[in-house]
Amino acid sequence: MKELKIKNFEVLPFKDTQAIETHKHMPKMHQLCVAVGKRASGKTTFLTNLLEHLPIDRLFIISPSMKSNKGLMDRLKGMCDEIDIFDDPDDVSCLEEIKGRIEQERDDLETYWEDIKRYNKMMKKVNSRHQFVDIDDEDMLSFFTAGRFQEPKHKWGGRKPCVSILIDDAQGSALYKGRKLNQFCIYHRHIGGFKKGGALGCSLFFAIQNYKSQSGGLSRTIRNNTTSLVVFKNKDEKEMKEISKEVNGEVDEETFNRVYDQAFDGEGEHNCLFIDLHKKKDQPSMFRRNLDTYLVL
Repeated sequence: MKELKIKNFEVLPFKDTQAIETHKHMPKMHQLCVAVGKRASGKTTFLTNLLEHLPIDRLFIISPSMKSNKGLMDRLKGMCDEIDIFDDPDDVSCLEEIKGRIEQERDDLETYWEDIKRYNKMMKKVNSRHQFVDIDDEDMLSFFTAGRFQEPKHKWGGRKPCVSILIDDAQGSALYKGRKLNQFCIYHRHIGGFKKGGALGCSLFFAIQNYKSQSGGLSRTIRNNTTSLVVFKNKDEKEMKEISKEVNGEVDEETFNRVYDQAFDGEGEHNCLFIDLHKKKDQPSMFRRNLDTYLVL
């Protein structure tokens, strides 16, 4: 078949200004990660370990069981305050509350950016050699505290905070049954948009017992937007075929079965197959046993 190239009509990728730098062996962010496995398979433990290796500043949790899990909360307390834990997944308004708090983070950062501009401009005048310099009274009042000029402060040092949401033990709740979670998963990278362009965005991490369910399970919208999938040992052949079919665009069924068997061919009570559907170019494989072992075909 003959090909005729047209000049100046190449599809050019744009630079992702919202990308968050992660460790070279960690997945890209923003992330939509799904961990699926039966009760006590190790989903929450795996996601906790993954979260600890990511540069997360603020973690929201939607789970009816999280506050009672002291060991887990002790590990996550550096990134999650109790005020950011929502223990009723039937109260879908928690998504709007979280969205509002992310937008407040955006507002705080934009205010800091404006304040630091004003401060630097004012200090240039204060340090000027000219005898008569017009310094704005409002700026003087804003930045003169405790007998001296003080630079504006921002909780995250003037950078965009990395925000994530963990949803655990919520299958069958109203959260999974309505449209709001679907919409959130579609627009999660664009939440908290800045005036100058770009957005704070957020990543989502799901721990769920059934990949597909007739009553409050993962919707097709969420499954289609998944960027990484964590699969635990499963004796339900029908569900495994469903998972294999879902990732078929990236992984054919034969390859999926090979890496699945390899992931569990080793010691470890809570082994899992981690599939990074959007792996970094320099990572040797999109498949891993747990987080620490690449499965290279």
